[in-house]
Amino acid sequence: MDKFGKSQPVRRFEDHRFLTGQGRYVDDIAPVDALHAVFVRAQVAHGRLAPVDLSEVRAMPGVVLALAAEDLTAMGVDYSLGTTVVTNRDGTKGADPARPILAHRKVRFVGEPIAVIVAETKQAARDAAEEIYPEIKDLGAKLDLAPGGDTIHDEAPDNMAFDWTMGDANGVADAIAGAAYVVTTRVVDNRVVSNSMEPRGCTAEWDGERLHLSYGGQGVWGMKTNLVDCFGLDKSQVRVTTPDVGGGFGTKGFAYPEYFAVSAAAKTLGRPVRWMSERTEAMLTDNGGRDLISEATMAFDADHKLIAYQVDTVCNMGAYQSGFAQPIQTDLFAKVAMGCYDVQKVLLNCKGFFTTTTQIDAYRGAGRPEAIFVLERAMDNAARVLGVDPMVLRRKSFIPPEKFPYQTAIAETYDVGEFDRVLACAEENSDRAGFAARRTASEAAGRLRGQGLCYYIESILGDMTERARVVFEDDGTVSLYVGTQSNGQGHETVYATFLSDQTGIPVETIRIIQGDSDLIPAGGGTGGSRSVTMQTGATLVTVAKITEQFAAYLGEKFDTEDVAFDDERFRIEGSNETPSMLDVAAMARADERTDILDVVEKWDIDNRSFPNGAHIAEVEIDLGTGQVTIDRYSVTDDFGNLINPLLAEGQVHGGVAQGVGQALSEHVVYDEDGQLLTATFMDYGMPRAADLPDIEFHTEPVPSLFNPMGMKGCGEAGTVGALAAVANAVADAMSSKGFGAVDMPFTPARVWHAMQGDIAAE
Repeated sequence: MDKFGKSQPVRRFEDHRFLTGQGRYVDDIAPVDALHAVFVRAQVAHGRLAPVDLSEVRAMPGVVLALAAEDLTAMGVDYSLGTTVVTNRDGTKGADPARPILAHRKVRFVGEPIAVIVAETKQAARDAAEEIYPEIKDLGAKLDLAPGGDTIHDEAPDNMAFDWTMGDANGVADAIAGAAYVVTTRVVDNRVVSNSMEPRGCTAEWDGERLHLSYGGQGVWGMKTNLVDCFGLDKSQVRVTTPDVGGGFGTKGFAYPEYFAVSAAAKTLGRPVRWMSERTEAMLTDNGGRDLISEATMAFDADHKLIAYQVDTVCNMGAYQSGFAQPIQTDLFAKVAMGCYDVQKVLLNCKGFFTTTTQIDAYRGAGRPEAIFVLERAMDNAARVLGVDPMVLRRKSFIPPEKFPYQTAIAETYDVGEFDRVLACAEENSDRAGFAARRTASEAAGRLRGQGLCYYIESILGDMTERARVVFEDDGTVSLYVGTQSNGQGHETVYATFLSDQTGIPVETIRIIQGDSDLIPAGGGTGGSRSVTMQTGATLVTVAKITEQFAAYLGEKFDTEDVAFDDERFRIEGSNETPSMLDVAAMARADERTDILDVVEKWDIDNRSFPNGAHIAEVEIDLGTGQVTIDRYSVTDDFGNLINPLLAEGQVHGGVAQGVGQALSEHVVYDEDGQLLTATFMDYGMPRAADLPDIEFHTEPVPSLFNPMGMKGCGEAGTVGALAAVANAVADAMSSKGFGAVDMPFTPARVWHAMQGDIAAE
């Protein structure tokens, strides 16, 4: 047990198979006789679509099926992908236009699926798809985040998806009117594509009237519900499985049209059908992230204490609404809108617009990075305008420890927080005291240096219920069935070591079972940094039940009521026997007490945890070229108690990399006709290893009170903190010589033009 002791940095068990090419992904597990699907996609951003003539391609070599929207309708498959809408400020619901599986009568973004071709080989399907020329009457692209333009959906006049507000409008107005200082900051949060290493894909096959869909996702149960609804099946007639997944980031947490079209094709043909997205196809059709513009107004008293905060936002929905697009920039944004600051007068206004672009939805953080980015950019700008040290300004408004539990103005309740202490540690960890000397050295070398702070807090999201099932198998191993879905986070390692820590079961005998709706009837999936906290909580109550049942069994067997368990072995009064969990399982099996060898328990929480911490970035800017280099990066996080610090650090590194990518180079660009100009890695600026410095990681834990382990989620925290830290560092460097503001991404061209005073240059 010493090797895998509690809270030790254990390397990931699953990495060996991933690094040696033994991972089993969607494209690896398709049946050998599976047919290949290829989609015909819109090449016009917005237009009237005439009925698609597929008669000629159906006769092409290797083609076995070709379907358009009318064909699906004739098959009885008439389904609109679901979404969640918010309540508008006037009490009505946000717009909820239908989203078809295949475009019907109209196309609304470049890349929208129009038809699906199924053939014996992928090349044959491609050849056929290239022979289809849909007749589309161009209606003009709509790209701006403002009312008006060509109507995309009849259900959304002026192309407005929603008009939402939350907060104390009168209180904020009065506070701003009476404030000693008022500072307004405009913040642009640029659109990105998640670009998971493994693109989306699926395989569908039918056994009579029973559908099995295997796909790369973040949970199987939502997809199962969608398929049940689409095909009018009973729940018992649908099985959804998820094998290894090469990255999710929120993008793979939702249903997409391709999964339903492939399932319909497989049903028609009575043969399995497979589909795998290619990279450009993914960049055209995967849900995008961010894409909003906010104006943040901060009101301060004479002592520079923040007393009111207002944010007015416009955000992009894309052509349709994906699963949680509306709540992300409203309800989820609101959860941490005021961050770590003790302010009760808050007002949030947000308007969402449809555009003829790909849909926007959750991307690592889902609303919380957007909210913290606006807040911490505004706080940093206010410090500059007021002439106050940015750390001093934040400390004046931090929620003090004695105010916890603290109910925010938006009704979230923070359980604990020692923000001043964590920030003090961050100052030391980042060597803030040495910054002035480093800035002087940079200037002597012809470069600007800036330092940026982001103090973030995030709210864990997702289902507040989770289950765990532990089965003691006949071969002496143990199976742990979990309701979450690993997308590369190391769940197999975390869950196995946690169960081993709690039971003494050797970790090498534990097998993690996930991603199969037949084997695991319910689960919350993965998203919102919920997985480890929720799944270990469920495991904990399951272990308690196992311990109770095993102790009762031993009491009967040894005729005693005094049986104790010390996390490794049972101690039986009046006996020298000290059986382990596996020993007791073997005894029970021999005594035919199999009823205690398969245990399922459910765990519910009433409140979520709130990870927080400080990111401090230092950048250098080349005066001649505008090139921004991140020279130093330090993170000090409060994640509460950690199960595996090594994996937590890895999650932070990955999150920071995605935040840095958005800050420095990633940017989705459409031309005036709605054509995507950044549809390959030649044009889309993915971050490279050379773009990142060594990322220092420190923890300063304040254990959560909302779960028995004292944990706080860590999966999305790196991204939540990175955006503003880098942006504030760039702003600090630029302002040190009087240069104006520049929006992300901080590409050399943008920064250079800003230094020339040409802030409009792209």
